[in-house]
Amino acid sequence: MAGTRAAIRYAKAVLDLAQTQNTAPAVNKDMMLVAKSISDNQDLNDMLQSAVIKSSDKKEALLKAFPDANAMFSGLMDVLVKNRRVNILGDIATKYVELYEKSQNIEIADVTTAVPLTDDLKNKVLTKVKELTSADKIEINNTIDESILGGFILRVGDIQYNASIANQLNKLKREFIQN
Repeated sequence: MAGTRAAIRYAKAVLDLAQTQNTAPAVNKDMMLVAKSISDNQDLNDMLQSAVIKSSDKKEALLKAFPDANAMFSGLMDVLVKNRRVNILGDIATKYVELYEKSQNIEIADVTTAVPLTDDLKNKVLTKVKELTSADKIEINNTIDESILGGFILRVGDIQYNASIANQLNKLKREFIQN
């Protein structure tokens, strides 16, 4: 919990600085790459969490892993090494992306479907998201889960809209059981 609060504070500070320097979109790209790399690569995550590896060595490895990163990333690494907080870099990157998207009024819609999204279903999802939110821009992440049989499950922020066939069948089952 304390690590999460610290990550939010660092992310807010980086976003504020990036916005004043007009580099927020570039820093967002870097933070997306960092967050994805740390979540996808267990060795990288283990290295960051290790108490045996010195913070300066972690910084050096990260700067080599992300050589094209914005100068803001290098500055963040300096602060994290100084404060012995390199281990929360993944959380900071994730929180930065969330805060940046929120500041740009971008909504991320997580859509679970039984098959890849078609253009028709994508348009229906976009219409539903516009009904549920006041977002200027909507980005769709599609996850395929054959167990929902058909339709879709939409998650936007803390809102969930379940229009799956499996959900409808479960509702029918509960009605039959009750009657």
